[in-house]
Amino acid sequence: MPRSSLILIPLVILGLLVWASTFIVDERELAIKFRLGEIVDTEFEPGLHFKLPFVNNVRFFDSRILTLDAPPERYLTSEKKNLVVDAFIKWRIIDAADYYRTTTGDERRAGTRLSQIIKNALRNQFGNRTIQEAISGERRQIMDIVRKRANAEAKDLGVEIVDVRIKRADLPPQVSTSVFQRMEKERAAVAKQFRSEGQEKAKGIRADAERQRSEILSKAYAEGQKIRGEGDARATAIYNDAFTRDEEFYAFYRSLDAYRQAFSNKNDLLVLEPDSDFFRYFGDSRGQAEQP
Repeated sequence: MPRSSLILIPLVILGLLVWASTFIVDERELAIKFRLGEIVDTEFEPGLHFKLPFVNNVRFFDSRILTLDAPPERYLTSEKKNLVVDAFIKWRIIDAADYYRTTTGDERRAGTRLSQIIKNALRNQFGNRTIQEAISGERRQIMDIVRKRANAEAKDLGVEIVDVRIKRADLPPQVSTSVFQRMEKERAAVAKQFRSEGQEKAKGIRADAERQRSEILSKAYAEGQKIRGEGDARATAIYNDAFTRDEEFYAFYRSLDAYRQAFSNKNDLLVLEPDSDFFRYFGDSRGQAEQP
């Protein structure tokens, strides 16, 4: 066997022993060192650490915040009404030893335990509240109380519940349908009442507008008649004044106007006595023509 091979084999064996004797803890992990299946140490800072090969083994657990999104559950309110609640929690491992002892390091088993703890806390909170309080009024308060009470139990599992969030809290679908139908009927009744009140007010407004219109027209007609009367009176006064200033000229002017209207059409025919007063100014502007 070559001399180089004799040197290489011990180096490889030494390297394997060094590799089996070290482990690295990431800053996002927690580690537990076991000696023949028994927990020896859990206090490891991030970095390089050593162990006895073939005697010690190490398990790693995620120390980051994890999410548990459980399926929606039904809870009874204080009114004995079903409420469908969809919630999720944020949690993380704070004690690797307790976490391993209670769940054997199985994240699914830990999720099942935490889910049951949250369900019990939510059931207690919703059972002491009405639907109105649970849905709209006190959701923030419910989440804070559930988080604090669930944390007290979760410490035994070696985990901490960072946050509890309620995504949705609704009535069951069949109940929601009947509630929506009832709400629709109630809104329709309210709308009908508002419509009826509006029509009644509209009638009142129209009647008042019609009354005001009649009053305005009556007042306008009265003022128009008054102005017309004053105008007629004034015109009569002007006529009288003009007539009294020169009665002969006024009679002559009136006769000319009568002739103009009487003979405006070639087909007009008058049957009068030649000596009638109508022809007084026909042959003499002074009205003194000799009568035939």
